[in-house]
Amino acid sequence: MLVAFVIFYFVLNLVVGWFASTKVHTSTDFVLAGRTLSWGLATMVTFATWFGSETLLGSPREFVHGGLYAVIEEPFGAALGLFIVGAIYARKLYPLPVLTFSDYFRIRFGAVSEKISALVMIPSYFGWISAQLVALGLTLHLLLPISTELGIVIGALIVMAYTLMGGMWSISITDFLHNIILIIGLIALAYLLLEKIPDLGKFIDQQPKGFFRFTPIQNTWVEWLKYLGAWIVIGLGSIPQQDIFQRVMSAKSGPVAAKASIAAGTMYITIALLPLLIGLIGVRLYPSLMAHDTLLIPQLVMQFMPYSIQVLFLGALLSALLSTTSGAIIAPASVLGENLWKPLLKNPTDKKVLLIIRFSIVWVTLACIWMAVSRQNIFELVGEASAFSLVSLFIPLNAGLWWKKASPMGSHLSMLFGLFIWAYVNFIHPSEIPAIWFGLAASLMGLLVGTYGFPKQTMAAE
Repeated sequence: MLVAFVIFYFVLNLVVGWFASTKVHTSTDFVLAGRTLSWGLATMVTFATWFGSETLLGSPREFVHGGLYAVIEEPFGAALGLFIVGAIYARKLYPLPVLTFSDYFRIRFGAVSEKISALVMIPSYFGWISAQLVALGLTLHLLLPISTELGIVIGALIVMAYTLMGGMWSISITDFLHNIILIIGLIALAYLLLEKIPDLGKFIDQQPKGFFRFTPIQNTWVEWLKYLGAWIVIGLGSIPQQDIFQRVMSAKSGPVAAKASIAAGTMYITIALLPLLIGLIGVRLYPSLMAHDTLLIPQLVMQFMPYSIQVLFLGALLSALLSTTSGAIIAPASVLGENLWKPLLKNPTDKKVLLIIRFSIVWVTLACIWMAVSRQNIFELVGEASAFSLVSLFIPLNAGLWWKKASPMGSHLSMLFGLFIWAYVNFIHPSEIPAIWFGLAASLMGLLVGTYGFPKQTMAAE
């Protein structure tokens, strides 16, 4: 029955993708769903941006081992990013005639910044997509008599197929359905486990001392830099990323985009707490689960929950992984097709641009399948993907929006200085202080050196 359910669920996603393909006539339809999404659809598709492997598999594991302090980055930092996008950036960026974030850098700083931003942004997604594919592979391996590697390939090809058919329209409609299943499944599982706890207050009091602390134990500037770094890796680093930009820009108006992002942040900070609660109760009721903490909640469900909850939760898990993966694949593919391949052609038609973006989806998917099969540590993959945009794109994005003097050379050097210094500290010369702070400082230095050394005026994006 579980095998039949999985097959039915995947077929349903392909049918939705085929239906969505009837709405795609232009590259704008494909990349931004024609910029026509209602508040409800826009909220659902924005909420699903990061609700994937890290939320359902990574964070519960970190939480049961390290308490609340260990999960600042996800879900709290992720929710912060959605709130900030809705409160500040959505209305500012929505009126611009762009398909991708790199289009913005071209309008504000010229073609060189467009290319650099694209070359920085595209690789940043590969680790994130691969992490989702590994989680899909592990889930399918848990359900079906297949290897994790084969599960990765099957899951990736299904996501690629329905994304290819309908683009952001496919993602928007499937995300809406996925999120309903996700929310119902998590609430049902949490309710069932809470029934097994006679006194929740006493249960909370029994946790180790400091388990629910929300700030550093040691009041030192290094610890506070680590703490703030956990908040901003996704909280600020997600702002100049194509996936959140693409989902927000798909709304039918600027006010709808802003309200949808804030609503998605509210949903995220509430619903993403359920996996933490489920994981904590699960390991306290069934200590043997600590031996399988990488797949903590799936093992809890498969070993100790009734069949109806298994079906509900597995639907929720597959929903979250499919939603996150599809959005993550179309994001770099859109940048690759629009900002790197399209400029190589002379006056391409919109139909040809759409074909290029679809081909880019195939290329990105195949590259990430290889990466996922060869490196199956979800948490390493996510960690390597998280800081790219923060240290390279966040400073020039804000300079372009709020500082009219910012010059093209300032943008170029900001991206390059930030990325190279972060990479040096992160991979070659590690420090007690998180590498993102060195990257941000270098990015700011590059902006100032480039702007004051080469003060060419450009039209600010108003």
